[in-house]
Amino acid sequence: MRVLLIKTSSLGDVIHTLPALTDAARAIPGIQFDWVVEEGFAEIPTWHPAVSGVIPVAIRRWRKNLWQTFKNGQWRQFKQRLRDSRYDLVIDAQGLLKSAFLTRYVNAAIAGLDKDSAREPLAARFYDHAYPVARSQHAVERLRQLFAQALGYEVPAGLGDYGLDRSRLLNGDRGAPFVLFLHGTTWDTKHWPELYWRQLAERMISQGLEVHLPWGNPAEKARAERIAQGLDKAVVLPKLNLAGVANVLAGAQGCVAVDTGLGHLAAALDVPTLSLFGPTNPGLTGAYGKSQVHLAGDYPACAPCLQKKCTYRPTPEDQRQVDTEREWPMCFTRLNPERVAGQLGSLLLAKEHP
Repeated sequence: MRVLLIKTSSLGDVIHTLPALTDAARAIPGIQFDWVVEEGFAEIPTWHPAVSGVIPVAIRRWRKNLWQTFKNGQWRQFKQRLRDSRYDLVIDAQGLLKSAFLTRYVNAAIAGLDKDSAREPLAARFYDHAYPVARSQHAVERLRQLFAQALGYEVPAGLGDYGLDRSRLLNGDRGAPFVLFLHGTTWDTKHWPELYWRQLAERMISQGLEVHLPWGNPAEKARAERIAQGLDKAVVLPKLNLAGVANVLAGAQGCVAVDTGLGHLAAALDVPTLSLFGPTNPGLTGAYGKSQVHLAGDYPACAPCLQKKCTYRPTPEDQRQVDTEREWPMCFTRLNPERVAGQLGSLLLAKEHP
């Protein structure tokens, strides 16, 4: 059986789809998937054995340069590739109008979430088979249920399996034991205070561990350098692609992450990870897997607010208790370095003595 999967972005969403592929491969021997995915994440599907082909798209880039996209033929080539391939089924696992629109170029039955389950209800109008999946579940479980209904099998009991072979991603000498700080994220409100990262680095180094700091853009590099400044065992890594980050992750003793796509990659690789949440809800999109611990900054006044910009106004009492210039947003003051270091220590100890 050959299936076209459409799940274009984001990094976390792409990773959340992997356990559904593993379920399908175990339920239907020989099934193969081609995966339509944003070009920046095209490496990830190649790591799963049930994926036979990857079809990169560049919707974000194409939107910005519509004339150039039509002129250079990239859009035409993408459509032709879909039209020329034969599939038994298409699964739109994104549930958005932009992903549903892509299905119109494939000559096969289309499955997706129904109007009450999809993120954009109008997307369901593109599907031949629309399935209900309760929203109040983790994204991984929702995708597992969608695939099971679309392909006709029961969702396996227990935790989903990402199906990745860690040995393929590991290379080179591991060196001294280290923890990885995944400090980069998108929303301003998701950032754990830089002061806290620095204090946590000092604590980890005092316990005999190195601290490694990846980065993906100039702002993240500058932050990593400030965190590491003057600390002999804090290492700012060179810029890495996804495969490079996966290689580093696979060799780490553990990770501390904010709400970021790389935290989901750590979970997919079974790396013990402590994830820190301020404005967002870990119950729906937190890191999913073994040895994953979530700490939520449940500040009673506002968290989780689900806002990209913090609108909380500190009270005089707040200003007496914390340095609101460096300890911000307030929801993260519930997750101070002492508490995080204690939780991380317990997580690493559990890894050593399972």
